[in-house]
Amino acid sequence: MKELSLNILDIAENSIAANASLVSICVTQDSHENLLSIVIADDGKGMDADFLKMVTDPFSTTRKTRKVGMGISLLKLIAEQSNGNLEIISEVGKGTTVKATFQYDHIDRPPLGSVEQTISVLVSCNLNVDFIYEHIFNDKRFKFDTREIKKILKETPMNNPDVILWVQEYIKEGIANITS
Repeated sequence: MKELSLNILDIAENSIAANASLVSICVTQDSHENLLSIVIADDGKGMDADFLKMVTDPFSTTRKTRKVGMGISLLKLIAEQSNGNLEIISEVGKGTTVKATFQYDHIDRPPLGSVEQTISVLVSCNLNVDFIYEHIFNDKRFKFDTREIKKILKETPMNNPDVILWVQEYIKEGIANITS
């Protein structure tokens, strides 16, 4: 994948497929430590120990439509090629946390990409799932939480075109404010 935001989308879709009602996504850019980390945590059904051991194998998947699952294995490869790693913690009935780390300035690290589009797609296509997106740049922090937005919107759905556009702009501006 050309942008890490597409990896975020893929892993978050795994969380949704695991019946998560809350998906937290945190991107941390630490230029002082030369580290980029992406953490995606959910409260889905989780994985048992046997499947967890095999989950980074592209030929291990729970999908019924095809016998290949490339998302996690690709993220692991990209992380390792960028002097980072991939860690997955999961417990049946509790959920899963996927953490990918990358050397921030590594030449092989793909760009983060359009996180605002990724989050808006997730939000607008999964109305029964709540999302928290947090972006940390050194000591500055931006947070987006659909639970707070839904309280304000009341009856207006998150997939309303005006809401989707607002979500994209709000996240894009929030990230720009902490990274500039």
